[in-house]
Amino acid sequence: MVTIWTIGYERLLPAELVAELEAAGVERLIDVRYRPQSRRPGMSKTRLGELLADHGIVYESRKALGTPPDIRFHYKSGRPAEGAPLFRAHVEEHAAHELDDLADELDRGPRTALLCLEADPAVCHRRVLTELLRVRRPGLAVVDL
Repeated sequence: MVTIWTIGYERLLPAELVAELEAAGVERLIDVRYRPQSRRPGMSKTRLGELLADHGIVYESRKALGTPPDIRFHYKSGRPAEGAPLFRAHVEEHAAHELDDLADELDRGPRTALLCLEADPAVCHRRVLTELLRVRRPGLAVVDL
């Protein structure tokens, strides 16, 4: 069975994030933030990539799978039920090929996790991404770390 993991770093320090990924056997982290920047030291694109590389985990940023500001507003305002269908439509219109590529990579690629800020995947765009991946890959297992 093909599996994808998801993780939000909201309540994690960089070392804790790495420990979670290593414990799950994750080999590649795909950052699905529209803007892979953070006020939290060590969680911006460059520093995070360096830290993960030190632990043998590949880092990739896929901005196209991130939430644009006008849709992210709904998530940040505590209204993920409004944001989810908007994000779903946005991704299918603007980044369907990115999802198709990712779905194909899961068969032969490294053990992969999707990263965003939000700790709770139920109120994060990661949930929409994994639902859309399951449409492309029926039977895909999703593990939220």
